[in-house]
This record gives sequence, structure tokens and C-alpha cells, in this order.
Amino acid sequence: TLNIFHSIPTQRIIGFIYGCITKQFRWTVYIVMAGFALSCSLTLPPWPRYRRSPLKWLPVQESGTEEKKSADRKP
Repeated sequence: TLNIFHSIPTQRIIGFIYGCITKQFRWTVYIVMAGFALSCSLTLPPWPRYRRSPLKWLPVQESGTEEKKSADRKP
């Protein structure tokens, strides 16, 4: 599978090398921007394969519960 943390640095390296070969910084920027756009398009939309097993989050706790629990305890 494609991992965003691996694809962006890879695109930077490819862009840097291609920019050095052609001696055009413009191509480095284009390749890095294209890699970033590709990574975003693969990871940002809610794709069905990612929605098959959603993460189970902890329930919301009220802010005063911690204070009440610590006040109920006796030293």
C-alpha cells in the first residue's frame, strides 16, 4: 500500500535528482508538487476501503469527572 510518509520524501528525492540533471529548479518544484497532490488525492478523500473498519474512539468524558474522583479519594 502507498504510505504518505514514504511517497512525499521519495518525490522530493526524485525531483531533486531530476532537477540537478536538467539544471532546472522548476522541474524539481513541479515534481514535488505533483507528488504532494498525488499523496493528498490518495489519502484525504474518505475512500470506501478505509471506511470498512473505522477506528473506535473513547467516549467523551466530562471535564469535572477527574476533579470529583480525586476529591473523593482520602489520603
